[in-house]
Amino acid sequence: MPSITETIQAHQPDLKAYEELYKWFHAHPELSFCEKETAAAIVKHLESFNAFEIHPHVGGHGLAAVLKNGDGKTLLLRADIDALPVKEQTGLPYASTKRMQDVEGVEKPVMHACGHDMHITSLLAAAETLVKAKAAWSGTLILVFQPAEEKGKGAQAMVDDGLYDKVPIPDVTIVAREVDPLDFAVVTVAAIHAGDAENIIPDTATLKLDIRAANPSTRERVLSSVRTIVHAEALASSNPNPPSMVEIRNFPLLFNDATVTSSLESSFGAHFSSSNSSSKDGSAYAEYIPTIARLQGSEDFGILATAVGKPSCFFLYGGTDPALYERLEGEGKLSEVPGNHSPFFAPVLQPTLRVGIEGYVVSALTFLGKV
Repeated sequence: MPSITETIQAHQPDLKAYEELYKWFHAHPELSFCEKETAAAIVKHLESFNAFEIHPHVGGHGLAAVLKNGDGKTLLLRADIDALPVKEQTGLPYASTKRMQDVEGVEKPVMHACGHDMHITSLLAAAETLVKAKAAWSGTLILVFQPAEEKGKGAQAMVDDGLYDKVPIPDVTIVAREVDPLDFAVVTVAAIHAGDAENIIPDTATLKLDIRAANPSTRERVLSSVRTIVHAEALASSNPNPPSMVEIRNFPLLFNDATVTSSLESSFGAHFSSSNSSSKDGSAYAEYIPTIARLQGSEDFGILATAVGKPSCFFLYGGTDPALYERLEGEGKLSEVPGNHSPFFAPVLQPTLRVGIEGYVVSALTFLGKV
C-alpha cells in the first residue's frame, strides 16, 4: 500500500479553489449560535461530493456528515464554525465588514479572529481528499462542524441534541486548531456594565469574568475567593443588596489521550519531515514539533469524546506569516504578533491551509488507513 504521504500527494484537491472558499468564509463570519449561512455553505459543499450522509441542525446550526467505507474503526474529525464579536482591522481585500445581531439581539461587528474559517475549509478539503482516496482506507469517517465554540456551549449542545443518535459513536475523535507552570489560575474581568450617565449612580452593575484553572480543586479555590471578594466589597460599600453570581458556561479540561497522541506523533513526524514537507523550491513548508507547553486557552472539543467515553486528541498548527514573525523577532517585538481574538489576526493563506488539510488527512489515515 502507498504511504500516507504518497496517498495525500496522489489525491490532493485543487488548493486554489479552497483558497477562494476560505476567503468567502472569512468575509462572511457569523456569531455563536447564529451560523446559519455558514452551515448552509458547508452542507452545499459536502453535497457536491455525493458521498456523505448529512445531518444538519444538530445543536443549533451544527452539522455532522458520515461516510461509511467498509469495515474498520470509526473516526470523528471536528471543525468549529463560529466567529467573534470583533471589528476586523487586517486590511485584507477579503476582510469582514459584517455586523449582525447576536442571540441576545445586540448588534456587533463580526470577524473570524480565531481561525475557524481555516478549520472549516481545511476539513472540507480533507473530506474531498478522503473521498478520492477511498481505496486507501476502510472504516467510518464522521465530520462534525460544531457551532458556538467561542461560547463553550456548542459541543454540549450537539450532544444534548442527539448527535450520537444520528451518527455512530467514534472510536477516536480528532480536532485541529491554530495557535507553563504545573498549575495555574487566570481570572479576567472582560466586561463591566453600569449606568448610562456620569452624574447618576446606577441601580445595578454587571461584571463578566472568565476563570480558567489547570485542575478542578484550583478552580474551586479561585471561585471561592471571587465570591469572598465580591461579597466583601458589597459589605464595605454598605450595599443592602447581596450580589448574585450566575455561571454562564462551564466545561472541563481538555486532555489528549496518550495512545492516540503517540500514534499521531509517529504519523505527523513522518509526513511533516524535511524530506516530505518541502515546497517546489526545496524549502520546508512545515515542521512537526512534538512538545508544546500547556495552553491556558479554552476549548469544549473534549466533550464530544467524554460524552461517550472515547479517547481524543487536539493538535495545533501555526498560521503566522514567517516574514512578519522574523521581522518582529529581530526587533524584539514578538508580543506584537497578532494572536487569536486580535482584530489584526490574519493567518498567511499558504502554507497554513495546506498544513491544516494534511493534518486532518494524516489523522484519518493513521486510524483508518489500510495496512
